[in-house]
Amino acid sequence: MTDQTISAPAAARGGTSVNSPARVLLASLIGTTIEFFDFYVYATAAVLVFPALFFPAADPTTALLASFATFSIAFFARPFGAIVFGHFGDRVGRKATLIAALLTMGVSTVVIGLLPTYAQIGVAAPALLALCRFGQGFGLGGEWGGAVLLATENAPEGKRSWYGMFPQLGAPVGLFLSSGFFWVLLHFMSQDDLLAWGWRLPFLASIVLIVLGMWVRLSITETPEFAEAVKRDQRVSVPVVELFRHHKRSLFLGTFVALVTFVLFYICSAWLLSYNVKVRQIAFMDALLMQIYGSVIFGLAIPLAGKIADATGRRPFLVVVTVLIGAFSFLLAPLMGGSAASLYVFITVGMFLMGLTYGVIGAALAAPFPTKVRYTGASITFNFAGIFGASLAPYAATWLQQNYGLAHVGYYLLAAAVVTLLCILASGRDEV
Repeated sequence: MTDQTISAPAAARGGTSVNSPARVLLASLIGTTIEFFDFYVYATAAVLVFPALFFPAADPTTALLASFATFSIAFFARPFGAIVFGHFGDRVGRKATLIAALLTMGVSTVVIGLLPTYAQIGVAAPALLALCRFGQGFGLGGEWGGAVLLATENAPEGKRSWYGMFPQLGAPVGLFLSSGFFWVLLHFMSQDDLLAWGWRLPFLASIVLIVLGMWVRLSITETPEFAEAVKRDQRVSVPVVELFRHHKRSLFLGTFVALVTFVLFYICSAWLLSYNVKVRQIAFMDALLMQIYGSVIFGLAIPLAGKIADATGRRPFLVVVTVLIGAFSFLLAPLMGGSAASLYVFITVGMFLMGLTYGVIGAALAAPFPTKVRYTGASITFNFAGIFGASLAPYAATWLQQNYGLAHVGYYLLAAAVVTLLCILASGRDEV
């Protein structure tokens, strides 16, 4: 497959200073780790504490659905972040934009940890929570695309999938840390203390991560490809206009190529956590341990995906993985409705498949766009996929399970896999 890159080797691009591989991969990984830690801390709190503290209702299911509704706000904010940060990423540079995105996400997360609850200020509490959730999504909308480009635009020839999987590792690491943080809190404090003040600690701890991420990001130089684009005066005035004028096909196909990735992940994380606690009545500590275990499986599969995709090509690799996800959808109901052991089979297979698809989706979404609009293009496709695939996934899965049963949650996943497969097959070799 052919990526839209400037052909000159990095070392020969006008003497541009080239970041060391270790520095590039650490900077791309640590940023996405911080961003996804912040994002998943909210997802965990949306199940554990927000229904009680911000959405009081006589019916617990109604409060949970309201909490999941604010969870979805971030996914609708992400395309706006992609457009704004993408503009500056394609005009000013990857490095400065990544620092701004990290600060936006981090500040929003810290403020959540300081919010008064419904009991203290009434309906203003969920409104402020929704505003902060929008800020989280806005920041993440700009973070992901830049981190992927930081890695892939520094990659040697033939190793784009391998380099591109490093920022993707931030998702399982962030999930592991966020779930682990809540597990430690529950281990050392009572449920009452957690609801009273303990839930704030993971959000406030983001301050430490922001400082660490800023230190690493400030140590890198601009990517060689962007520096070359500046040298050749290849930047465009308004990247998003150029993108929608000349790259609509890549935007559309990329959005739905990533669809099943998002649906699978949020079924295997936020919805699974909710189902285990609310429906199966599993102790929250045990449910969190299952999620921590799933994050490890997720993380182990991502490097494997990068290696295989570089050897076989991303397009055929994604075809095979998407077919496997479609087959897995038929196992959802029997595994989720079975024993505790069958739940672990579900999380093992689901998160392993998730790692395989997620590991290469970053490089795949960046591939069809030229350097001058790549930040905006990759970010928008990823975040549009988040709207269609993830924003309503916990809500939709909860509603389907409540009204039609587990089998229909599987059909929901199957439908997403079919759409993704069709879009991969419709894509040319230079479009995935």
